[in-house]
Order: sequence, then C-alpha cells, then structure tokens
Amino acid sequence: MGSRWRKAKLSLGLNLCVYVPKTLDEITSSSSSTVPSPSVVSSDAAALPSPVGPGPSDFTMLMPTTPTPSSSGLRLSKSGSRSSKKTCAICLGTMKPGDGHALFTAECSHTFHFHCIASNVKHGNQDCPICRTKWKEIPFRGSLLSDYPNDQATTSNPVVNRAQDDGQMNLLRRLPRTASSNRHQYHHLPSIFHDLDPTRFNDDEPLEAVPILDPNPDASPPGCMTAGTTTIEVKTFTELSEISQSDCRDSFTVLIHLKAPIFNVNVRGHGKEESRSTRAPIDLITVLDVSGSMAGTKLALLKRAMGFVIQNLGPSDRLSVISFSSTARRLFPLRRMSESGRQKSLLAVNSLTSNGGTNIAEGLRKGVKVVEDRKEKNPVCSVILLSDGQDTYTVFPTNGMHRSQPDYCALLPSSARRDGGQSIPVHVFGFGADHDSESLHSISEASGGTFSFIEAEAAIQDAFAQCIGGLLSVVAQELHVQVDAGDNEVQLGPIKSGSYANHTTEDKRRGSIHVGDLYAEEERDFLVSVNVPLAGCNEESLLLKVGCSYKEPLTKETVNVSMVEVRIARPLVVISQQVTSIEVDRQKCRLDAAEAMVESRSAAEQGELSKAVSILEQCRGRILESVSGKSGDRLCMALDAELREMQERMADRQRYEATGRAYMLSGLSSHSWQRATARGDSTDSASLLQSYQTTSMAVMLQRSKTMTPSGRRPQIKHTNSFPARPEPR
Repeated sequence: MGSRWRKAKLSLGLNLCVYVPKTLDEITSSSSSTVPSPSVVSSDAAALPSPVGPGPSDFTMLMPTTPTPSSSGLRLSKSGSRSSKKTCAICLGTMKPGDGHALFTAECSHTFHFHCIASNVKHGNQDCPICRTKWKEIPFRGSLLSDYPNDQATTSNPVVNRAQDDGQMNLLRRLPRTASSNRHQYHHLPSIFHDLDPTRFNDDEPLEAVPILDPNPDASPPGCMTAGTTTIEVKTFTELSEISQSDCRDSFTVLIHLKAPIFNVNVRGHGKEESRSTRAPIDLITVLDVSGSMAGTKLALLKRAMGFVIQNLGPSDRLSVISFSSTARRLFPLRRMSESGRQKSLLAVNSLTSNGGTNIAEGLRKGVKVVEDRKEKNPVCSVILLSDGQDTYTVFPTNGMHRSQPDYCALLPSSARRDGGQSIPVHVFGFGADHDSESLHSISEASGGTFSFIEAEAAIQDAFAQCIGGLLSVVAQELHVQVDAGDNEVQLGPIKSGSYANHTTEDKRRGSIHVGDLYAEEERDFLVSVNVPLAGCNEESLLLKVGCSYKEPLTKETVNVSMVEVRIARPLVVISQQVTSIEVDRQKCRLDAAEAMVESRSAAEQGELSKAVSILEQCRGRILESVSGKSGDRLCMALDAELREMQERMADRQRYEATGRAYMLSGLSSHSWQRATARGDSTDSASLLQSYQTTSMAVMLQRSKTMTPSGRRPQIKHTNSFPARPEPR
C-alpha cells in the first residue's frame, strides 16, 4: 500500500485534486462507496515535485481496491492514457503518454491536460469546454491543502481510505446544489474560482491612492507622454476671404477647426531615461466573443492581443473581462493592472475556451453593468467589443421567432446609448469575414464608439494597439462647441458635424455641437453654413463667434476657451479673383465621400452593385477635380484610394458580402467620427488611410509590430479592376 500511495503522491505533487464533501452524511457514505467521477492520469511520475502533506478533515482521498466502471480515478499506468483524444481542447497541445503532463477525463468522457482544466475551473468554468455539459464534480489544485491548519489534517480521519491493491484514486470537488447550500461547512476553504456572477458588480478594486503619475514604462506607449499645450486650439476658416459690400450670400461656409493638446514624446533608450508620464487612468471593459467559431487560431490570437493590452495598461488603470458565447460571464471584476493584477488577468484570459452560440446582447449587458455598478471611477471609461459572428439570440434568434427587420437596437443596453443619459463608448471590432458588420456598426454608432474591420486574423493585436493608444491619451472630456451668430442679420444654417450631435435654436442665432472626448493631438472639423447680408458701408462683417468648453480628465475642472470671432472683409469692389479656401474645400470633399459611401451602400444592399460602383466613381471624379484635389492634398488622395478600394470590393456579390460591407462601414465610422479605425491595410503606417492617426496611436502600434514577427501582417493587394487615376499636376 505504502509504495503505491507514495507513487500517487509523487505523480500529482502540488497538482492534487481533492474532493470536498457537501454534507457530513456525504462524508460518511463516501468512505464505503465510490461514485462515477472524472480521472486524472499522469504519465511521468518521477518528473513531478514532492507531495504535499495530508489534507484537512473535509477532504476524501478514495483508492478502491478493485477498479470498477463507476470508479475512474487517478491511474498510474505504464501504458499511460488510453484516451483517443489526442489534442487538448483548451491549449490545443498534444496529449500523449510520457510528456510529463497529467491528464483529466471528465464525467462526460472528454479529456484535457489537468493544468489546463484546473485553470479553466479556477476562473469560473463549471461545464465542459467541448460539449457544455454541466459537471457535478470539478477538479482543483491540491496545493490548497497547505493552506489549512495542521489540526485539520489528521491521518486518523475516518473519511480517508487508502487502498492497498490498486493505483487509482478519485480526488474531486463536488459542486453544491446551490450557491449557498451548506456553505458554512467549508467557508474556510480558499476561493479557487469565481462564483456565479453576483447581482451587482460593485466589487471593483479600489483606485490607486495617487493615480496622477505613472512611472511604469509599460503603462503607456513606449514614449513618455507629458502634456504640451494646455488648452484646445480653435481656428476658423471662411470659404472666401472677402465679399463685396453689395453682394449677399444665402449659404456661405465657415470651417471650425479644433485641435487637442499635444503630448511631448520623450523616447526611452533601453531604460536609460526614467521619465514619468501624466495621463488620465482608464477603466477598460473588454467584451470578448468565445463562441464555437473562435476555436483554434482565432482564440489564440485573441489571447495574445489581450496579453498585449494587459501589459500596456498601467497600475492606475483597471481592467475587467467579459466573455460570451451562448451566455456571458465576467472573468474578473475591475482590477488594477499592478504586477500581480496583470499576472492574475493573464491567467484568466489564458483560461478562455470557445464553444456555443453568439449572444452579443448578453455580453454587452454585463459589460455595461460593470461600468454602472462600480463603486469608484477612473477618469476615463470605455468598452471594447470583439465578435466574429452574428448574434443568434437577439437579432437573429434561433428559437423559431422571426422578425421582419433585425433589431440591432436591442443589442445595446439603453443606458449606454448616447441618448440614454450616460455615454459609454463601445469600440467594436468585427473579426474575420463572417461577422455581422451591420449590427456591430450599429452598436458603435449608438454608443459613440468606432467600428473597425479586422480582415486578417493576425492583425487583431495591431487593431487593439491602435485603439488603446488613443484611449490612454484622453486630454479632454465632455467637449461642447458653441456657435453664436454675429451681426444682427446673420442667421445660422445647417451644421455638418458627422456623427456628432448638433443643435440650433429656433431663431437660428445660436448653435452647439457635442463632441465628447478628445485624444491627444486629435483634430475635429465642422462646417457651418451662414447667410451673408449686404454690408452697406461696413468694411467687414462679423459672421460668427465660436468657443468651446470641456473638462480636464485628471482634475475634472471645466476649461472655457475664449470665443473666436469670424470676420470677413467687405470691400467696395472685389478686384482679385476669389479662390476657395483649401481647408474648407478639403472638408467638403470628406463629407462628400461619406455621403457617397452611404448612398453607394444603400444601392449595394438592394443588389444594384453596378449603380453602387458608379456612385463611388462619380465621387472620385468630384474630389480629384476640386481645388484641394488638384493641389494634391493628402486627405483627398486618401479618399480617392479608399473609394477605389471600395469599388474593388464590390466586384461581385460574394466579395461584397465577405468584406465589402464591413470595409465600407468601417470607413464610414472613421470619417463620421474623424477618428482612426482599422480596416484592410489601414494599420500600416505608410498607408494614406491614416489621416486620423495620432502620435500616441502610432507609437502603440509600432510597439505591437515590434513585439510580433513582421511577416504575420499580410498586405491587401489592389486589383486592376479600377485603376488609379493619374496624379494631379
């Protein structure tokens, strides 16, 4: 008996599984009978560490003298595992005898590496990752035995029964029938996995005492960022520089240009420079699709991307991860990314497995609930959503219900919508060719976030890097732009602000634009139409007064930027030939391209691909014939290249369905919010599509690229279906 028991202990070492009876009656009954149970198989006993001491009185170690079909357990066998399962469904590694890893066979007959399934269970999974069977018994690591006092671990315990004739044992933890039943019997046990999600998510980790300065070089982009200019810069441009006194205009365009404060980047040379960074810490909630379609490479790449995010958050930042498939669960509450916080988060993310359907609505519900229920709040908060499929529960239910129109609004909780009182921007990433880009784009638009299209699976980390590079550089919040009419006869016309909400009073004398958050160095351009009355004898006319106000993220102080007056010269006669302002014309081209995308997409959805292509072709012509287009303006060249790419993705219905729709919606999101998104090859720093990419985004993206093999990022090759127009002279 002694030698077999010693072999068993040596085989398991610190990775023992233990069985915790639920009641005293169960303890008594377990000493005389065994129950069907999972098994743990070790194929290399000598390679494992020394065993731990005997366990507490609550633990049973059963070693039946005769193996029976109902008493599977720890089998130390020279032949190793007989399982036909050659690959662990969690880590995708090979399972074979002699590789030094214990194997676990569950009650549903599926086999896994023991360390994989133990980590999986530790973070809340209580069902089989393959067939989703609810397990009655789960494994956990026996190193927890050392946490108990010696007086609880006695060899005279009547529930310990060591067999003498066979090398099997059942070492399991039986799940209680309810979360609260008989919990007092083992309330002293250390927590090895999160219970079912609580009613309220108010268990977030307290904020760091002084979250202003962050000395950690991994907490932000590789450059140290300190505030440069202190306030938002406001500039205005008029369509024309002058209008004669006798002339009047019903529609005259004024451009309002905003630029956020910059960050000065001090590059660190291999740790030689110990500079500190001042930025607003963030509460980040990631909502991750782990449905069956994410199995294999996709899930592995997602874990790597999440690892990059975790490593680049600072100790003042907090992270919570929600995973969803048929249901959703919170892997862990908002946790500060200290050294220990990072390690725990990495372990939790690595325990993710893929299976089931796609319940985006439930994932977002829990993600938003984390935001709403938190006890403390970091200055910045955002949600990141990634999915590679279609919602099969809310938008496209699989229970026989049919709706005439997809209910995209039902995916996002009303409290997270821009019109719901609390704006929680959800930055959405559509992964691969099978995701529902229309529903994901709707979520981002409704919440005030962006939609990115990750076409190449290997680009997921770069896409995440660009996004968090912006989120970690927020310099202004709740930004409002105020526009007042100047002279008495001046009235405001339409305000073109893209996806940003604007409002004009009934008398058309005052308008406003709600912008929200700005990242460092970001720029925003809005076109305001006004009438220009007769000037009489005046040499100039006051058209508008423009100002803005916002909150500084760290201090929460309100900053008011002084009003800027927009005046235009009114000579008696205009002698020189009038030339339209390139700044104004450039933004007109951007808005023209965005409107063409909307119109073209509408035609494509109705099956009229040739009409959709023609709409984009006409827009390309207008852009290149414009004043800014003829001057070789960079934004206009980027718009032309982007529209040409969209035409190519409409070559046939199959290609439009696969990538064309998502590419177009991502472009619309970028131009309507004037913020960088990932699409196609747009994360390439050499791409013309990076018109909205800031320095902090580019720095974080460069860090991502240097941490992974350069060959993993395939570039999109343009076909010759729609050749590029000649460069303007």
